[in-house]
This record gives sequence, C-alpha cells and structure tokens, in this order.
Amino acid sequence: MSQVKRPISILIAALGGQGGGVLTEWLVGAAAHAGYPAQSTSIPGVAQRTGATTYYVEVFPERRAAGLPEPVFSLYPTPGDVDVIIASEFLEAGRTLEMDYASPGRTTLIASTHRLFAIGEKTALGNGEFPRERLEDTARQLTRRLIVFDALRTARRAQSEVNAVLLGALAAARILPMTVADFEAAIRDGGVAVERNLAGLTSGMEVVESGPEAPEVMTAAPPWAELKPQRAAALGRSGAAFRALTDRVEAEFPRDLHRTLGEAIARLIDYQDARYAELFLGRVRQVRAVDPGTRLSEIFARRLAVWMAYEDAIRVADLKTRRARFERIRRENGVGGGATVVVTDYLKPDLDEIYGILPAAVGVPIARWAERRWPGGRPTLAQHVRTTSVLGFLRVWGLGRLRFLRPSSLRYQRESALMARWERAVLEAAALDHDLACEVAELATIVKGYGEVRRRLSRGLERLLDELLPAAVASARESGGGYARAAQSVGDARRRMLEDENAIDALLPAAASRG
Repeated sequence: MSQVKRPISILIAALGGQGGGVLTEWLVGAAAHAGYPAQSTSIPGVAQRTGATTYYVEVFPERRAAGLPEPVFSLYPTPGDVDVIIASEFLEAGRTLEMDYASPGRTTLIASTHRLFAIGEKTALGNGEFPRERLEDTARQLTRRLIVFDALRTARRAQSEVNAVLLGALAAARILPMTVADFEAAIRDGGVAVERNLAGLTSGMEVVESGPEAPEVMTAAPPWAELKPQRAAALGRSGAAFRALTDRVEAEFPRDLHRTLGEAIARLIDYQDARYAELFLGRVRQVRAVDPGTRLSEIFARRLAVWMAYEDAIRVADLKTRRARFERIRRENGVGGGATVVVTDYLKPDLDEIYGILPAAVGVPIARWAERRWPGGRPTLAQHVRTTSVLGFLRVWGLGRLRFLRPSSLRYQRESALMARWERAVLEAAALDHDLACEVAELATIVKGYGEVRRRLSRGLERLLDELLPAAVASARESGGGYARAAQSVGDARRRMLEDENAIDALLPAAASRG
C-alpha cells in the first residue's frame, strides 16, 4: 500500500439558502491562505429553502513544495470514505448517513440539531416529523466522533449565521491543518457581514471547546421559570395579565402542566386577549377535574390552545404586518438597514374566510346563499399585496386590527360549536375510560388547514364524534371486555383521517351511503 498522504474529505449537507456555498468558499479560502491545496465541487438545490444542496471539499494536508507531484483530488465523495460531514440541519445529517457516507472508524459528524421541516413532513396532515430518536441513534452508531448542538440558537445569540457557527465548530475540532487565523482571513476576504461571521466563528469554537467532545444531541429546553419573563416581555402591555394568569396556573395546577398552560396563555393573549385565555383555562379545568393524572389534561390543553388560535383572515393579516416579520426578512436575506426591501404577499382567501370575519347576524345569510350557490367549494379571491408599500401595508394592517370582531364573528361561532361538541365527547369518554378519553382528545388534531380542506376535516370530525365514537362505545359495552378496542378504533380513525382527509367515507360506509 502506498504511504502517500491523501486529502482530507469534507461533505457539507445543507438546504438552499443556508449558506452552504459560502461555507465551502471559506474552507477553500482558508486552505489557500495557509498554503494547502484544495478543491471543491457542488450540487446545488433547485430553490432556496426547498432543495437539498451538497458541497464537497478536499484539502491536502501538506503544503506544496517544488519537485513534488500534484495531489490527486476527487470530484465526488465516496461512501464510507468521508472524514468530516457538516450538516446545517439535523435531517440533512440523516440524509448523508442514509447514503452511507459516514464510517464508524473514520467520520466526524458536525451538525446542528435544529430542524427545518422537509416538504413531506410539512404536507402530512398529522405529525409527519421524522423521528428524532432514529436520527440520534444512527448518528451515534455510524460516526467515530459526534459534535452536534443547536447551531441556530448559538448563531442568534451571536447575531450571526449557522454556517459561521459550524465553521467555528470545525476549526475547534482540529481536523484540518489550518489555524483559526486562516479561517478568520477567509471570512475577511469574503467581505460579507465580516464582523457577524467572525462572531459566529468564535461562538462555534466556544461551544466545542467549553463542553464535552460530543455535546448532547438534544438541547434541553429552558425551564419554564426562564421562559416566563421572555413571554411576558414579548406580550408588551399584556405582560401583566399574562403574569397574573400564569401565577394562578402555578397555584392551581400540577407542575407538569405549568409550561403547557403558560405557553397556551401567551399564545391566546397574543391571538385575542386575556379574557380569551381565561376561557381556555375554564375549559381545561373541567377536564382536569376528571383526570386522575395529568396526561389527559396535557393532551386536551395542547389541542385546545392550537384550535382556539385558528388562523382566520384577521390573524394572518396581523402576523404579516408585524415589525418582527420584516426584521426577520431583512436578517435572513442579509439586508442592511439602509437598503430597500420589497415584500409582496400572495393571498388567496375563499368566500368562507372573507365573510367568516363578519358578525354572525350578517355572515349567516351570506353563508347560506354561498353554500347553495357553490356547494362543492367556494371561489377564491387571489390578491398580490405589496406590504412594504404604504397603502398595501395599511390595507393588511387594518384587517389585522379587527380582532375585536372575532368573538361575534360567524367563523368563531362555528369553530366554538365544534370545540364544544369535542369537549363534551372528551368529558363523556373520561367517565368511561381514561385511554378512550385521551384518544378522543387527540381527535382535535384532525381540524386544521384552510378553506375547503378545513371544512372537509371539520365535517369528518363531526361524523367521528356523532357516528363512529358512539358505535365503538356501544360495541365495547356489548362485548363486556372494556374500552380498549373502542380507544383503538378511535385512534385508527384519527390516523386514517390525517393520512387522507376523505377517509371518513371509508370509515363510515353506512353513513356515506345514507348521505
């Protein structure tokens, strides 16, 4: 076997727009600054934030000298023969592992544990998230050295970007022959957001150097005591009401529920007001009274909070005109304070969403007419609104200020009626069997989406509650074997509905034939 040194191979996995190309340029630039030969290739994704991008770098660990042959580089990584894998998002690390690039005897994995969900995960009606535990276990088994941490959180603290933080982690790993000064020189030579990127480089190095060789894959969430002041501050003038309600929660409910209820109160105050959050707590109290532990209360509170914060036209307009949104757009695109940014929002509400914000007394006659006129689905009103213009911003901002209409609106009336029907079903099931009640509480996950999709799912939930659930309970009573099969039937029906919004017809063929 030849004893000639071979290049150090680095595979970078990212999503479009995450700075994988810039990270590659920094690596090649640092090698050039230190006098080490290097080569890079890339396979870019199809669009920013959607397509996976792959970059491959090889660095020869000896400086070129006169009379020595040129090093031989490869254009592509070889499975099982990669020295370093850098992933700017955790599932992207999983992709490289799935493709067998890592080797337990050779590869160092440097990855951020934060997630940007893939298209398949986001389009799933249920919980389509790839199991994080599988990613963790696979990463431990298939790598020699593991350096993983929440690089996004680290970058935000340093007011930098994830790619700079990961570069710092690589520098601290001492795998490449370059020094920190070489990496700093590469960033300066790049000439883009130099001070911010240098801060990210330093922060990434500090994470690796100050902790164990392999930081925890799962970054523990801060305790509620630390998050509570942050939530109160974010609510501004409503922070006092938030503190008062959460103080009551901490005095009344078990500790295991404090975080869930606190986050729900913050969400609902931000969505509507403190009285709306108090309505939420009143509903949770009824379920808590029949819950022998905290499992049912936890599920019910989580599902109810999300449901009560349904995204109507008022909510969408409010979120699109917040200062934090425009600041985030500037930050993510690296736009300085003096530059002009143009944001055009593409909105496509259907008629139900438009007249749904009207008071019920006005909206009901319009809804009846529209349902007769378009029984198969209401038409939509496509709009392109430039929210960075004065008129466009005021148009959307004004809609977002109509939250005072929400409690009397047609949409609120319909959502509240279905919530109340679901809540009664949870309480009735809790009187029979705890596991059955938990499955009924989980049925709220069916109601999601917008427009016609949400209407179909809402009708599906109504039929599950009115037809499938009573039939399952009656069958359990007749068999005398307990309610385990009823709970399983409800859970199976929920999963089927989340996979296919039209599955209710197959689940209830008799009802479908009558309809």
